[in-house]
This record gives sequence, structure tokens and C-alpha cells, in this order.
Amino acid sequence: MYRMPAEWEPHAATWLAWPHAEKTWPGCLEAAREEMAHLIEVLARSEPVELLACDADLAEQARKRIASFERADSVRVHVVPSDDVWLRDIGPTFVRVDDGGRLAIDWTFNAWGGKYPPWERDDAVAAQVAALRGIPCERAGLVAEGGALEVDGEGTLIACRATLLGPSRNPGLGIDELRARLRELIGVTQIVWLEAGIAGDDTDGHVDDVARFARAGVLVCAREPDPSDPNHGPLEDAAARLRGIRDAAGRPVRVIDLPMPEPLVADGERLPASYANFYIANRCVLVPGFGGPRDTAAVDVLRPLFPGREVVTVPARTLVRGLGSIHCLTQQEPVRFA
Repeated sequence: MYRMPAEWEPHAATWLAWPHAEKTWPGCLEAAREEMAHLIEVLARSEPVELLACDADLAEQARKRIASFERADSVRVHVVPSDDVWLRDIGPTFVRVDDGGRLAIDWTFNAWGGKYPPWERDDAVAAQVAALRGIPCERAGLVAEGGALEVDGEGTLIACRATLLGPSRNPGLGIDELRARLRELIGVTQIVWLEAGIAGDDTDGHVDDVARFARAGVLVCAREPDPSDPNHGPLEDAAARLRGIRDAAGRPVRVIDLPMPEPLVADGERLPASYANFYIANRCVLVPGFGGPRDTAAVDVLRPLFPGREVVTVPARTLVRGLGSIHCLTQQEPVRFA
């Protein structure tokens, strides 16, 4: 029996990758690297960081940036070729097995429905990460991404339909078959389906921009009060679907409103900026900061939900121009329980 741990359970490390694709951050790649370096520096104070670099030159570049960090010794750099750096989606989903060991689930990755070829190197990353850690790896036989899976570690999954059941991911797969397969692979027994993601999200609707578990029985859901904003309707629908649900253990789930940032636009296109794209590390919670007054309001909502962890804003105004943010860039590796 496999179980995908909740993000707040203890981590052995967090996996990230050093930005390298000019097409992802056109005209702002160096600024994206500056924000990534800051993210790594803050995260390394909380837990070990395993950083992938696309080639030896980029690995050396990353090491030079990291050398000045207070906890530089907590960061290891590995050369692993990739097409991009969204480790939440291209890295493995780590699960625990009955004997206390760990298994890496290797989803088939097709660049969010075939949107950004080539993606062959990205699809090979999960198995390489598992090999670096000496963790067994299982090819799932399903097209999926980690950003599409929000779990409480106790059997409950929240997901958007289009990212698992859409024709560009798993055509012909029925909902019952998918439910049975996810139960086998990540141990979920109850799925709460949402219908849509936020504006600018090129993944077809990743849940980690919409609703997140803060702990078992407690959810935060992004909300946009402006009826003229394109995010208002989908987020109202998500909140309505989540209110009154019970989790896999039968407990009523408390839903807490989380503000959305002020709209961000680049090259005339709305960016998928959301405070729900936070990351729960061992000793801190990293919240994307977009430089607006609502940054503080989001931290004020999240801080009481994570006693014992420092809730920290990390700059992500440039990173989100790549159409992802803090949670999209990170992938947790749980500790092994003997």
C-alpha cells in the first residue's frame, strides 16, 4: 500500500532546478535566477536542498551563487538535463510504502497536454532524481503532474478535472479507472473535483493555484472579490464546492479564504499569480511575493495556520512570468521512517 504524505510531514530534502530556458523567461532569465537564488537561500535554512542543473556550466554557475549563502553546505548540485525547471511537475511524487520505505512515482509528462515541445528530457527527470537518491521508481502509466495533486496525507485528494481527465492527458480513461489507479499509486480514497484553474495558468487548471491543505481538515481557498476579474467566477465555484465537504476520514473540512494578488500582466497576458502557490518546508512556509499590498494580507491569513513555522514572503514577480511560482518549482522528498 502506497501513501503520498502531506506536504507538512517531515522532509529529507527539497528538489529544485536552476533556471536555464530563455523561452520560459524571455528577456528576464537573469532576474529569474536572482529570485531562484533567494528562494534557495531561504529554503536551505530549513532543510537540505537538492538542485538540478541542465549542464556542467550551469552547475558551476549555480555553485558560485550558492557559495556565499549562510547554509551553502545544505545545498547539493547535480547535473541532470531537462527542458525546463518545474520540479513539481517533472520530478517524482514520493510516496511511502508499508515498510516505512519510500517509492518515487514517475508520472508520464507531456508538457501539460503537448503544449511545449520538446519534453523528452523533462519526462526523464523523475527517474534520474530517484536514482540519485537510491529510491525505487515506478512508472505510473498515467499522464499527470504534481501540481495537479493536493493531498492531506490521509486519503483526501483535491484536483481539477481537466488536468487528469482531459483529452490531452489521459484520453479514454474513465473516472472510476482513474480513481482506482490513484488509490493504488498515492493512497487516496476520496477525490474532490474542482472545475477550473486561474487565469493565465497554461496547465489547464492546477489545483495548487486554487486550494491547498494547511493541515488535515483545514483548507485555504483563493478568492477574488472583484466580479469583473476573470478569476472571480472560477474561484467562487471552487469555494462553493469545497464548503461542506468531509475528508476521507469523515471530518468536516474548514475552508479559509486566501486573497488573490493584484492582477499581474506581461506582454499583454495575465499571469497566474496566486498566494495559494506557497510551499510548506520543515521550518518555514514560503509564500510568493508579487510586490503588491496584498502580499502582507496573504501572510496574515497563513501565519496562524502554521504554528512552529516561519511564514516568509519570497520574491516571485519575475518567476511567475514563466507561468509558475514557488510551489511549481519545488518538490518535497519525505524522510524515511524505519
